[in-house]
Amino acid sequence: MKPTKRIVGGKDRAQRGFSLIEVMIAMVVMTVGLLAVIATFATAIAATETAQENLIARHKALDALESIYTARNSQQIPFAAINNVASGGSFLSGPQPLLCAGPDGLVGTTDDVPCTTTAGAACPNGGAECLVLPGPDGVLGTADDEIQSLANFTRTISINQVLQPNGTVNQNLVAISITVSYTKTGWPAQSYTTNALISAYH
Repeated sequence: MKPTKRIVGGKDRAQRGFSLIEVMIAMVVMTVGLLAVIATFATAIAATETAQENLIARHKALDALESIYTARNSQQIPFAAINNVASGGSFLSGPQPLLCAGPDGLVGTTDDVPCTTTAGAACPNGGAECLVLPGPDGVLGTADDEIQSLANFTRTISINQVLQPNGTVNQNLVAISITVSYTKTGWPAQSYTTNALISAYH
C-alpha cells in the first residue's frame, strides 16, 4: 500500500519556508547590489561637484598651449625661447599662479601681470585670474555679480628636449607638457595635463 500525503486545509504539510542559510545568502546578494548603486551615486555626485573646476583646468591648459603655438607661428618669440628659464627659455618652471600675460603675450613667463575683470576691477588674491559670475538675480552684468578667484589653481609648463633615434637632441622639436592643478575644500587635489610636440617650422 502506497503512503499518502496528508493534506490539511488544502495545503501540503510537506511545504516548508526558507532556511536560515538561504536568507543569509539573499541578504548578502542584496547588500552587494545596494553598495554598487551607492558607489555609482557617489561617483556621480563627485563628478558634478568638480565639473566646473575640471572644465576650467582643461580650458586654461589648452589656452596656454594655443598661445605658444600662436607665438611660434607669428614669430612673436624665437623658437629657442620656447623653453623653461633654467634652459635659457622664457617659461617659468614649477607650479605658477594663473596670472595674465604680460607684454610678451604669453602666460607662465617672467613678465606675467595681475589680472583684472572685464570691467577693469583688480582680481583678488594677488591678481590671480578671476571669473565674474551672475549673482542671486541670475543675470550677468548687474550690480550683484560675484567674482570667483582662481587662486586655487596653478599651471605648470614643462618643456623638454626630444631625442632622435640615434640618441642626439633634435634641435627643431621640443615636447611641451602643461598641467593645471586645483584644490577644492573636502576633495583631493585634481589636475588636467595636455602634451604636445612643437617644431621650429610652421
